[in-house]
Amino acid sequence: MASQQLEFDTLLSDIRRCTLCAADLPFGPRPVVQAGLGARILIIGQAPGRKVHESGVPWRDDSGDRLRDWMGIDIEQFYDPDKIAIMPMGFCYPGPNPKGGGDLPPMRRCAPTWHERLRSHLPHIGLTLVVGRYAQTHYLNKRLSLGETVRGFRDHLPDTIPLPHPSWRVVRWMGLNPWYEADLLPVLRQRVRDVLGTGGQAG
Repeated sequence: MASQQLEFDTLLSDIRRCTLCAADLPFGPRPVVQAGLGARILIIGQAPGRKVHESGVPWRDDSGDRLRDWMGIDIEQFYDPDKIAIMPMGFCYPGPNPKGGGDLPPMRRCAPTWHERLRSHLPHIGLTLVVGRYAQTHYLNKRLSLGETVRGFRDHLPDTIPLPHPSWRVVRWMGLNPWYEADLLPVLRQRVRDVLGTGGQAG
């Protein structure tokens, strides 16, 4: 166990020191990752935003607040690496899109360089949340739109649930798709409780 922990700690250190994309990152590299050997839930998002780049804490922003609400967990649970692992498609903030409309896409080197190595050290994952278009394109059906993928969430149960990115833009989308709150969120919250062993019924 000690050697396993040492190997895992070395991997996390290597990820956090990664500079593969330094030349393409306008704010410089600052890889953001969270994981523990006992993690039960894996969140695969897209890439840190500006606030997370500055704090170094994943999902420590309004989007994170919304994601935690969707999951039905508090900050203490969310930031326990032996409960929740966080592995974005791009570990560093890619910078704002000069054409407007948010940030640039995640750096493409991260997933092929680090994802499988990190996942191989997370044997207890019982639920993976695939958040946003970039993660869903990589891990799920590349031919479907985000809306179609999320609507078909039951096809991926019980070990995977696709989610839209919980930015402010999702509020309008949720208003146009009331099934998301009525059908998917109760399932998500119950699966989170089941996997974390907290019991109870989803709210």
